[in-house]
Amino acid sequence: MPKRKGDRKHRKLKAVAAGVLFEALAMKARGYPLGGRIVVRCREGHLFTTLWIPGASVKSFRLVWWRIQRCPVGGHWTIVTPVRDSELTDDERREANERQDTWIP
Repeated sequence: MPKRKGDRKHRKLKAVAAGVLFEALAMKARGYPLGGRIVVRCREGHLFTTLWIPGASVKSFRLVWWRIQRCPVGGHWTIVTPVRDSELTDDERREANERQDTWIP
C-alpha cells in the first residue's frame, strides 16, 4: 500500500518535535538554562546575552550543538556556546547582561 502524503508530514513533524525535545533535555542535563535570554561565549572569549530557543535559530546558523552568529562585543561572526550560570563570576554575569545582542535578526 503506498504511503500517504499526510503520513510523511506527520513523521517529519514528529522528528522536528523530537529534535527540539532532545536539545532542551540535553541543555538541562548539562546544566544550561532551557532557553530565553541566556549568557553565551564566543570563540574569542566575549560574553554576551542572546535569545536562545531550543530547536530554533532566529538570529544564527546551526552547527549541531553550536550556533554561528554575530558577536555584538567584537563585531565578528563566530561560534557561540551557552555558559552555565555557575561558571560565571558576578562581574562576568553583569558584563554579559550589559552586552546584549539585538532581539531582531
